[in-house]
Amino acid sequence: MSERPRRDGPLPPGDEPPGDEEYARAYAAGYEEGLRSGLREILQHTSRGHTAQELRILVESRLARVPEEAELKRRSLLGPPRRPAWNALLRPPAPAPARPWTEPVGAAPAARLAPGRSVLVKEVRPARALELLAAHQAEFPRVAVVSLHPPELPGLAPERRLVLSPRGASGGHVTPGELSGQLKEPAEADGGALVYVDALEYFASEDGPDLTFRFVTWLVELAQRTGSALLVSLDPRALDVRDASRLERLFAQVVVAGGAGPLDP
Repeated sequence: MSERPRRDGPLPPGDEPPGDEEYARAYAAGYEEGLRSGLREILQHTSRGHTAQELRILVESRLARVPEEAELKRRSLLGPPRRPAWNALLRPPAPAPARPWTEPVGAAPAARLAPGRSVLVKEVRPARALELLAAHQAEFPRVAVVSLHPPELPGLAPERRLVLSPRGASGGHVTPGELSGQLKEPAEADGGALVYVDALEYFASEDGPDLTFRFVTWLVELAQRTGSALLVSLDPRALDVRDASRLERLFAQVVVAGGAGPLDP
C-alpha cells in the first residue's frame, strides 16, 4: 500500500495545522455567541409580557430544537460558502400602487389569490407582489405582513392588519418559529387572512435555506387548511438554483416579473 508523500522541512507560513490555542479560541467564541443568542431570546420573550409558565414552555420548546439547529449549523459550515445576496437583503420597498395591477391583453393569466391558494412572485424588489396585495386585500377580513420594510397598505383599517418584522423591538433576530405562532391566530380566525411575506432572503441568510423551506411549507399548508391566501415576493438571486426550484414547487402559482408560471388545474 502506498504511503502519503512526506514533505521534508518546515511547512510554509499559513499551512500549519491549528493548535490548541486556535481550537480553544474558536470554541470560546462559539460558546459566547450561543449564550448571547439564548439570553437575547429570553429578553425578547420577557419584554412581551409572558408569564413564568409561558416562558417555561417557550424555553423548553427552544431546547428541544437545539440538536436539530446545531446539526443544520454544522452542515452549513461544512458545505460550500454561500454568497449573501446583500442587495436583496437591503432592497427597499416599492411605493404602493395607485391602482390594482392588471395583465395586458395576450399576457399570461393573472395571479389568483383565492382562499387556500399560494402565489410566489419572483422579482428583484417588491413591486408586482405589492400590486397584487393592494388588489386583493379587500377580499379577506385581515392582512398579515412579514417584512423588514412593511408596505403602507393604504385603505386598510389598522384593526385589519398585522405587521411582523424578522427583527424584534431590541434589534434581535426573530426566528420563523416565533413568527409562526403569531401568524396562526389571524389565519385561523373566521374568513382567514391574506398573508404577505417579502423577507425570505433575510431568513435564508440568517437561518439557512432548510429552515426557510420548512417555514414556507408551513405557510402554504396553513393557507390551505384555514382558507387563507399566501403571497410571497422573492428575489431570485437570494437562493441557488436547487433551493429556488425546491421552493417554487410548493406554490400553486409562480409569477415572474413580466409573466406568470403555469397554473394548477
